Amino acid sequence: MHNLLPKLTADFPGITFRTGATFRWSSKDKRIVYRADFSKEPAGLWSLLHEVGHAKLDHSTYQSDFELLQMEVAAWEAARELAQTYGHQIDPDHIQDCLDTYRDWLHRRSTCPTCGVRSLQETARQYACFNCDTRWNVSASRFCRPYRKLQNTKPEVENRKQARNNKSETTQNTFV
Repeated sequence: MHNLLPKLTADFPGITFRTGATFRWSSKDKRIVYRADFSKEPAGLWSLLHEVGHAKLDHSTYQSDFELLQMEVAAWEAARELAQTYGHQIDPDHIQDCLDTYRDWLHRRSTCPTCGVRSLQETARQYACFNCDTRWNVSASRFCRPYRKLQNTKPEVENRKQARNNKSETTQNTFV
């Protein structure tokens, strides 16, 4: 594992490799930051290859949370291919565990804070519920807790909730 970094540096001369606190790809600087102790366990090597996958695919920006998830899937596929090229193998369960963190993040961000329905993203920082018309903003950061700030005023949301409850009670009475 110790000889992988010199090989990557030689095979990807347009990328700068630097040690840091965590693994990440910076498209702006064409730099991969990696933990100095990456070779102590397989997951470190796999993370380094994952970041090289982002670089190889020239990932830079994304417009939606789902697009970010797609980029992560593509980077892991590239990492898996790179691992084979260099005589390594990435545990598929590790890949799925990493992707699950993004899936969970996306699930939390897309859940309507009013009615709990999974909703659609309208803009890079805004979701809208097709069930109750609630709109909420989310943080631009993917590294923080997925806060959701409602845009609707409380009376509007409460009126929609009451209308849904009344409709639900009517529907239930019809079938009883």
